[in-house]
Amino acid sequence: MFEWTATTKANATPGQVLQVLTRPEEIRRWSPVDFDLDELEGRRLAAGSRGRVTGKVAGVRVGFDVEIHTADEATLELSAEGPVAFDVRYELTPADAGAELNAFVSMRGGNGLTGRLVAKATAALLTAGALEGAAGRIARVAESQPELLAA
Repeated sequence: MFEWTATTKANATPGQVLQVLTRPEEIRRWSPVDFDLDELEGRRLAAGSRGRVTGKVAGVRVGFDVEIHTADEATLELSAEGPVAFDVRYELTPADAGAELNAFVSMRGGNGLTGRLVAKATAALLTAGALEGAAGRIARVAESQPELLAA
């Protein structure tokens, strides 16, 4: 199993950051991988909901079944199963003038040719700083849209 972490601060409330983490149209603004939302129970990621996404990793089109375990102002936790499996957790805590975001990603699996290719490419992206970049973009998107709490 491989694990990566990133931390950033946002001049936005934990609730605003959660909106950026749970709305597919906002996720597209910060995700390091372009993806298509094939299906989702509801209009946003919510505890107990499931969905399916597809995208390209290392030029290979792959799909993942996503399950949301927790989605509240303190934590977003989900798992994604495909050629590799991910466990993802975002922790939000109030901080001076906003929120602190701690992101955790673990990856396991990678069986078969596609799984090994996706695992190596994903590990290279995350090791090169893709999670830190995504965390920074999450903060910037939340800071740029104070109206997110009203929606």
